[in-house]
Amino acid sequence: MRHPGDDNFANRRKAANEAKQQLLDKLKAAPKADDPEMVARRAERRATAEARELRRAERVKSKQEEAERNLAAAAALADAANAEARAKAEERETQERERIASVISDEADRKAKRDRRYAARKSRRV
Repeated sequence: MRHPGDDNFANRRKAANEAKQQLLDKLKAAPKADDPEMVARRAERRATAEARELRRAERVKSKQEEAERNLAAAAALADAANAEARAKAEERETQERERIASVISDEADRKAKRDRRYAARKSRRV
């Protein structure tokens, strides 16, 4: 079945050639690579890319510094915790030594009292 707009092959071929020519004209009218406007655009894009890279590098550096500060803070907390644990252990050892010394002293006092009582009893018998 024929379409009413398709008159013949020549018309279609002519339309295709015109479309092709319009594309070529459009391409010729496009700005060239050495056009000052295109050079300015490329320079602007390059500057934007460099600024973006600088911001990215700054973010990376900032994150790295933050991580180092966190590690330093964690190390300081760990050192403080270790120092506190050592101090507590030393305090416990000191208290244990004092308790042992007190027990030994009390035992010596009891023995001395017992010996005095024994000596007093012996002296009364004789």
